[in-house]
Amino acid sequence: MFSNSSLFDQNNFDKAFFRDLLTCKREVIIESPFITTRRLETLLPTFNRLRRRNVRIIVNTKDPIEHDGDFYFQAIDAVRAMQEIGITVLYTVGHHRKLAILDRKIVYEGSLNILSFSASCEIMRKITSKDVATELCKFIAIDRYVRSNV
Repeated sequence: MFSNSSLFDQNNFDKAFFRDLLTCKREVIIESPFITTRRLETLLPTFNRLRRRNVRIIVNTKDPIEHDGDFYFQAIDAVRAMQEIGITVLYTVGHHRKLAILDRKIVYEGSLNILSFSASCEIMRKITSKDVATELCKFIAIDRYVRSNV
């Protein structure tokens, strides 16, 4: 389908994703319905590095009130931690999309919750394409909620 795509699972996703994150120059968009403290602790150092380089980070997730029990408190704490370093956090009711768009040229999409996954069986496809990234940004209407400087 795409000659410029690669497939990843829960075992090899992080290595590729973190490598691509660290090359970002302008913007990271992540859609992940769930956020866990443990996963955010893994991502936060990289997010901090990106923010120090003025890379804009936008996270779209479920409103914490849609979570039950401990997941509610983890989501509240995680959102606060992200906002403290300048990450824009958006809420979508009933959110279930799992994707990332890096510098509007690299797309990761699949079943893996980027901000929460641990030991589940998942899949993510990476596509390197400005056209696909633009199409996805339009589809999720991200620019309606966040002014784009990219």
